[in-house]
Amino acid sequence: MPDDANRTEPSEGRLTHFDRDGRARMVDVGAKETTRRVAIASGIVTMQQSTVDLIRDGRAAKGDVLAVAQVAAIMAAKRTHELIPMCHPLMLTGIDVDFALQATAIEIEARVETRGQTGVEMEALTAVSVAALTIYDMVKAADRGLIIGSIQLEHKEGGRSGVWNRITDGGN
Repeated sequence: MPDDANRTEPSEGRLTHFDRDGRARMVDVGAKETTRRVAIASGIVTMQQSTVDLIRDGRAAKGDVLAVAQVAAIMAAKRTHELIPMCHPLMLTGIDVDFALQATAIEIEARVETRGQTGVEMEALTAVSVAALTIYDMVKAADRGLIIGSIQLEHKEGGRSGVWNRITDGGN
């Protein structure tokens, strides 16, 4: 197979993680410019009000739910390439995870940054996903009806495609 067979740029609408023959491949980012890359993802865990109160008051049997979820999210972002087959291992330069407690839900937001040749959308989405799963694990004994949902990319910047925002550029 010619060396350049996997180096072609995708045409509009073509999936990048498949070669011309439809086989899975890891995209070659070697020729891409190194730029600052940022991604912000969000998600929500819906639960009973009493469960939110348990978390807010620090009365969960397993400990500080949000502190554990924050550490889990950071660890997950750093290990995304081990979980998602076609993700590149990245040197992340920053990971911030925030939680907003509502009456019957916890909103999660993760912001991930790097200077590199590929974006950090998957790392931000993975951080939110694992934070949500950790919250579920920490309080499932008190409330088995938790709902994890709306995990989505909110913002990305860097690279050739520039800036994208869910609110202005393509929210579903």
